[in-house]
Amino acid sequence: MRVLVTGGAGFVGSHTVVSLIEAGHEPVVVDNFINSDRSVLGRIGKLTGNVPELHEADIRDKDAMTDIARTGFDACMHFAALKAVGESVEKPMLYYDNNVSGTISLVEALLEADVNSFVFSSSCTVYGEPETLPLDESMPIGTATNPYGWTKIMMEQVLRDVQLANPDWSVSLLRYFNPVGAHPSGLLGEDPVGTPNNLMPYVARVAAGILPKLQVFGDDYPTADGTGIRDYIHVVDLAEGHLAALARHAGDAGVHTYNLGTGQGHSVLELVRAYEEVSSRPVAYEITGRRPGDVAASWADVTMATEHLGWMTTRDLHEMCADSWNWQQKAR
Repeated sequence: MRVLVTGGAGFVGSHTVVSLIEAGHEPVVVDNFINSDRSVLGRIGKLTGNVPELHEADIRDKDAMTDIARTGFDACMHFAALKAVGESVEKPMLYYDNNVSGTISLVEALLEADVNSFVFSSSCTVYGEPETLPLDESMPIGTATNPYGWTKIMMEQVLRDVQLANPDWSVSLLRYFNPVGAHPSGLLGEDPVGTPNNLMPYVARVAAGILPKLQVFGDDYPTADGTGIRDYIHVVDLAEGHLAALARHAGDAGVHTYNLGTGQGHSVLELVRAYEEVSSRPVAYEITGRRPGDVAASWADVTMATEHLGWMTTRDLHEMCADSWNWQQKAR
């Protein structure tokens, strides 16, 4: 299949592009490079022997997206979005504009081009503050705890309404948890511009001596060690989940919703200790106050994805940290 991949030079998008090529598909990347690097395309080429077609464009540019969509696609995978919880609290309008308005422009372009298979990069943040764990797809959409979460809720609703109005559309809503790790080759990984907003790349830079110490936001949560618990998922497992959804539901009209996680939670300090073990480096940290928008704990029930997509994760926290450290060492 010829697949339009928005945000295809980003962390999850680039790993999914690799998986698409390895599976015999033809991904076409759209990216504006505000939080990614053009060198990613060359790295994908080294891994696969195939440098994907690239369109440098912003998904909010309706004319540009329409021109691209008209070149012909069988499906679209939509990753392009701002994703930092803390930043979304500080800059909510930036997130609503980029994430929600961008999705609307993209969908309008796809409608005009008659592309009707859509795989969406959603988030567990749509569940809001968990009342019970693990989180499963039957639970109602919650009250988001931050603007980033609200954008994902709004984007999901846009896609549901579009599918209702266009019954031939297939929409897969993939609610994933906390992507970490890197490609085992060390050629692809998470390399945010500036100071990282996400935990593992920050830990990696502390272990490498690039940053002095990690700030741990809160040690007074109702968890075993007081720090927040998350369901960390290896980015390659996550990429494979996207391919499973594409294979199962391309052309399968309806809205199909899945959690993508491991089904197991780890605390911030558990991740720090695992990273110290694989890197043989200390990770200095200090405890600070809770960060606005964070929840105490979140992990997935992945029964639906296992049963309906035939997908499950195979990489544990140790492998996530080891691949991240390999990337950190080779990327510098």
